[in-house]
Formats: sequence, structure tokens, C-alpha cells
Amino acid sequence: MTRENPDIETPDNGSPSDHEDAATHAFRSLDPVTLLDAIDATGVRTDGRISALNSYENRVYEIGLEDGSSVIAKFYRPHRWSDSSIHEEHDFCQRLIDADVPVVAPLPDLHGCTLHTTGPYRFCLFPKVSGRAPELDDPRDLAAIGRTVACLHQVGEQVVFEHRPEIEALRLGFDAIDYLLDSEHLPDEVYEAYEDIASELVERVDSVIQRCDVEWLSLHGDMHPGNLLWGQDAPWVLDLDDTASGPAIQDLWMFLSGDQAYASARLADILQGYETHRAFDRRELELIEPLRALRLVSYAAWIARRWEDPAFPRAFPFFDTARFWDEHILSLKEQCGALDEPPLL
Repeated sequence: MTRENPDIETPDNGSPSDHEDAATHAFRSLDPVTLLDAIDATGVRTDGRISALNSYENRVYEIGLEDGSSVIAKFYRPHRWSDSSIHEEHDFCQRLIDADVPVVAPLPDLHGCTLHTTGPYRFCLFPKVSGRAPELDDPRDLAAIGRTVACLHQVGEQVVFEHRPEIEALRLGFDAIDYLLDSEHLPDEVYEAYEDIASELVERVDSVIQRCDVEWLSLHGDMHPGNLLWGQDAPWVLDLDDTASGPAIQDLWMFLSGDQAYASARLADILQGYETHRAFDRRELELIEPLRALRLVSYAAWIARRWEDPAFPRAFPFFDTARFWDEHILSLKEQCGALDEPPLL
């Protein structure tokens, strides 16, 4: 596994704080006229209807068209991804579409382009799809999720990313801890406690990942219930913005929660569907709690990195409180304990 990729997250030479300042300023300047003019320039004729959708990392809108239909426009956060990494995301989506995997992929313009630019903004357009949230207590829905993810992974086995990140402890764990320790968000009274427990947790996670010798492939990377939209018979897969290289379990573990008995039953339903299309290596079950730990650590750093974006204080008003950090440190301690539990069966 590679440990560094200079083409990820900060493709220019500015500091992370410079990137966040630029992104915040750019999003503040993303007014309706700029939005509609940019989309019209792709050859799509808008009718002035704009509805902001729930998204923090990027800016996502439903845009009305002159024929009465709608498209979804995603404006990427500046400086997060390079053009090369976005093109890899879009190319992966097209490979999935070609393999009949139900992915909502970027729409090409008349010239076949999916990534568009206007001023400091890079954006793409998606078809609007409708559906319901998955029923995570329904064995049929869970089996369908397993089948869909397995089909995605069959394609992912054939793709080698060059510009996308990896699911590993350096980026999601150690770098996140370092950022928080250097930030102004961590209260002095919990600084040492956070440093001790977070470092212990990520060191243990890194050890497990390094010794778990399993196949890596190209993944969705952020496969959780909110990124599935149920159609008539199967889920639509949404938002490959975090597509990455990693173990197959990365796209399955976020559907598992609760105590061991409950999670094991849900896992059995998912794998029943998954293994109709692709074999699953049971050794990967050891990675569920380590991957959950990385998500816990990276979540706090993600909010801290984006705090200058006005959308984040509004969405996470609890973040800059002593209670948040007390509860976060407790969660990290509990997750350390979860690493000692036997893997799901």
C-alpha cells in the first residue's frame, strides 16, 4: 500500500488553511445567476428553479429544466480533489453503468464531457432519481444491498486507481489526530486525554490493517444507507465522491449496528446476497471495528477542517462545546474496547 499521494485533497501547494479559506469564499460567491449560467453553458436549458439539497462537503442543487424535468448539479469543494481524481471517479461510474450496476452517474454533455468548469468551480450534472430509504430490518433489502455491492466490487476488481485515496490509518487516523491537536477546537482540559486515547486507538487499528492480508479493490468508499435510494426492485447507488481503494468490507460494515447477535443476523442477510455474485473473504470481518474507529476519528477532524464554512456551524452547533469532546473521547474509549471483541460470525 502506498502511504502518500500528492494528487489527493491538496493538489496545489497552498496550506490546508489556505485551501479552506478559498473554498469558503468560493461557496459564498456561488449565487443563483452563476449557478444557472454555468449549467446553461453545458447545453442544458434551465427554467430558473433551484432547490438546495442536503450536502455539506460539496454544494448540491436540484435544477429545473425548461421541459419540466430536473437535474441534480454538484459543485465540488475547491481544492479537495484534483481534476485527475474526479475524472477517475467519473470513469469508474461509467464502468459500473456499462456493467449494469445501478449507479447514478454524471451526465455527459454533447461532447461527452462530464466535468465542467466555470470560474473557480468544477461541477457535474446527474439525472434525478426517486425512491425510498432501504429497510435495514428487512432481509430482502439487505440481500439486495449485498448483491448490488458485490456487482460493484466485480467491476472494482478490474480497476486500479492512480489518483484516488486509500482506506488506511495514515490519512483517516493519524493525519486527523495531528490536525485536531494543532487546531483551536480541542479544549485544553481534554487535550492530553484526547491525544492519548485517539493515538492508542489508531495505532491499534493500523496494526490490525497491516496484518490483515486481504485483497484490496476499487470501492464506493462511503457506502451507507443515505447513499442508497430504493427503486422498484433494487437500490440506486448514489454519490461516489469518496470512492477509494480498500477492502471489500468497507462498503458493507456501515449497514451493521447493534449488539453482536443483531449485527451478525444483518451480516448474514447481506452476505447471502453478496455471495450470489462474488466470494467474500471472512478474514475481512476483523476489519469492521477498526474501520468504524477510523470513521469516528476522521469525523471530528472533518468538522474541524470545514468550520470556516458557514454551513458547518449551522449543521453542527454542538461541535465547539465541552460536552461534544467529553462524549467523543468516551466514544473513542468504547471503540478501543470494541477492538477486543471477537469479530462477527
